[in-house]
Amino acid sequence: MLFIMEIGKTIRRLRKEKRLTLRGLADKSGIALATLSRVETGRMTGTVKSHNAIARALDVTLSDLYSGFELKSKKVEHKQQNEQADIFVHNDKASYDMLTKRVLSKKMMPTLLKLEKGAKTAVEQSSKGTEQFIYILDGNMQAVVDNKTYALKKGDSFYFDASMPHYWKNTALKPARALCVTTPPAL
Repeated sequence: MLFIMEIGKTIRRLRKEKRLTLRGLADKSGIALATLSRVETGRMTGTVKSHNAIARALDVTLSDLYSGFELKSKKVEHKQQNEQADIFVHNDKASYDMLTKRVLSKKMMPTLLKLEKGAKTAVEQSSKGTEQFIYILDGNMQAVVDNKTYALKKGDSFYFDASMPHYWKNTALKPARALCVTTPPAL
């Protein structure tokens, strides 16, 4: 079983032992109720910072929270071209295809950004410490990072601190595609 599922089960078990509701743990830890629910059900890993806040709220150490299990994940994962990818849609003209499975259990998140003619993604701003790399496969696009615009064409790469507000825009007359890698994974 993956770390993501184990940490959620451990948090749920400890919360119930302390006779806390999910709302009670949210109030005590300062972590959003929806985030706690996603962590407990294995849909999200959370961060070390959030784990620390949860541990303090449960009156245990971070080591106690992590004890009893180890990270067990596949060392090799092969995704064939014909396998269905998870897709994150910004709008009808902009989307990210997830290029690996169980992305939140990984140390990096590879995606394929697709922008139709005139498309623009929503403004994104990841948590502090998140970095992103992008390589333009087809077409031209603009990266707007911290209100500064960068023109990118096929073959260009771009690396930046993704905790700054940013978005992607296709100003060309044809679709654009780019390989993106984000670390740590952020949705």
